[in-house]
Amino acid sequence: MAWYDEAIFYHIYPLGLLGAPKENSYDGVTHRLKELDPWINHIKEIGCNALYIGPLFESVGHGYETTDYRKLDSRLGDNKDLKRFVKKCHDKGIRVILDGVFNHTGRDFFAFKDIKENRENSRYKDWYCNVNFGGNNEYNDGFSYDNWGGFNLLVKLNQRNPEVKDYICDTIRFWVSEFDIDGLRLDAADVLDFDFMKALRAVANEVKPEFWLMGEVIHGDYTRWVNEGTLHSVTNYVMHKALYSGHNDHNYFEIAHTQRWLDGMGGSSGQGFKLYNFVDNHDVERIFTKLSNKAHFTPVHILLYTLPGIPSIYYGSEFAIEGRKEKLSDASLRPALNIKDYKDSVKNNPATKLVAALGKVRSETPELSYGDYKELHLQNRQYAFSRNYDGRSVVVTVNNDDNDCMLTLPAGNSVEYVGALFGERITVNNGCIQVCVKANSGEIWVPAEKGNKKKKLVELQTITEAGKISDASENKGASGTKEKNDTHSDIKGTEADSHTEREDFETASEVTAESNPVIESKMDSAGISEKNSEAKSISDSKGTYEEGVIAGLQEAILAIMEKNGYVTDQMRNDVYNNTHHDSLVNWVKSFIR
Repeated sequence: MAWYDEAIFYHIYPLGLLGAPKENSYDGVTHRLKELDPWINHIKEIGCNALYIGPLFESVGHGYETTDYRKLDSRLGDNKDLKRFVKKCHDKGIRVILDGVFNHTGRDFFAFKDIKENRENSRYKDWYCNVNFGGNNEYNDGFSYDNWGGFNLLVKLNQRNPEVKDYICDTIRFWVSEFDIDGLRLDAADVLDFDFMKALRAVANEVKPEFWLMGEVIHGDYTRWVNEGTLHSVTNYVMHKALYSGHNDHNYFEIAHTQRWLDGMGGSSGQGFKLYNFVDNHDVERIFTKLSNKAHFTPVHILLYTLPGIPSIYYGSEFAIEGRKEKLSDASLRPALNIKDYKDSVKNNPATKLVAALGKVRSETPELSYGDYKELHLQNRQYAFSRNYDGRSVVVTVNNDDNDCMLTLPAGNSVEYVGALFGERITVNNGCIQVCVKANSGEIWVPAEKGNKKKKLVELQTITEAGKISDASENKGASGTKEKNDTHSDIKGTEADSHTEREDFETASEVTAESNPVIESKMDSAGISEKNSEAKSISDSKGTYEEGVIAGLQEAILAIMEKNGYVTDQMRNDVYNNTHHDSLVNWVKSFIR
């Protein structure tokens, strides 16, 4: 048993939360990181015991085009600020993992700058993949190179070069010795070299007991990455998609079948892998935005905290704030927030109250961290399963219907169960419990200990209203000072989600999926093919079916491109001028290979 087996994560995108400028001018240090201090108490208050924060290191824009791996981004502070922040987290019992962006660097990274200056004579020319001095690019470098996702802003590192491998491994050692971090989230792990990841695992085993490696992987056989020789965990994008679309479509079969698929990889036994579960993050729309019925916030989060895996809350979503992925900006997914605006949220905001209660139940119920999973009941609108560990059985029930429902379910060895959230007590009769699952809600039924007078943690409330987003998000820095808009304000975050304005290209995603099942898996994992009537009405309003397909494919391509950096007018025109279906489908495929 390691600390991460019982982890409940809180996820912060610091450049957004702290209102940092979109572009780094490299002209000084602004100590914004210290303004995260009040968030530490909040993280603890809602029951989280681990923090994933990143990207953190010096970069020119969104944080994933690294300039210096060993220097905190000057828009956030300096290395002393980060060291102090990690210690404050540790003092509160919160583990800290950072973003490790090792697939690519930015163009301001020292090795790439040396290539630009010394060309063929640069000792770093083999640090990157396929540097070709007979080629050129849009920057007029006089040479070409491999990149990530088709964007030369992100220069692909040659992870098979021993010098690169040693440099990155030494960087991890530096981060541990300097900041005392507890693990890494490996950006774009699905395109990292496997031998390179094995070298990172060897360093993880060396630098600190229980140093955790979690990789960003969209889809595929997760056991390729999660095993004794490579990573400890990966992002569970398939369950992310199932959690919201399973509720929007009133289809618990999607969630249950996704869990069965994961079971086939060994993901439900107490000793199996534990994936990183989430309902939103810095690259996908907020869960409160994605849900057609906002009342489903409750059953979605009950499942997040009870299905096999490690749950994570993205900053602000515990307040049920909205965040829609826009065509030209990810800013709404990464707003600046002022914690003072939410100081009484655990008492007054039903969404925050629910998340805090779930954190408490999870931390007090080892079955939810270590227990085997067993499906007990499955219908479109009701779903029940148990988590079984050390002779005890915890039963989870959820209901996505607008009416209450009675369920009779097999129970464990206990004579009585109690609802961990709402406090109802149920007697076991003939080995079963009969429970009323409230409309658009759920419960976690735990064995009632002798003499246990467990009280309900929350009042049963229907969550229907979005939380308020701080005024700080209105283009202001953490200090409250208005930030000047820069010319590259559309620079995007990278890697995780390949969708934008999903209503606009629902039809296109279906056609693309028919063309190639790999694309279907990628798009489904990212949430592109969500079904709802609003999507159909929007698509129908834009012209003929064929025009909608072409427009959707164009938007899909631009969405993937925009994640990785600034999109020029010429690049945008190239996409819109291509109106050939097969060509556009192949263009989408090229990003996924």
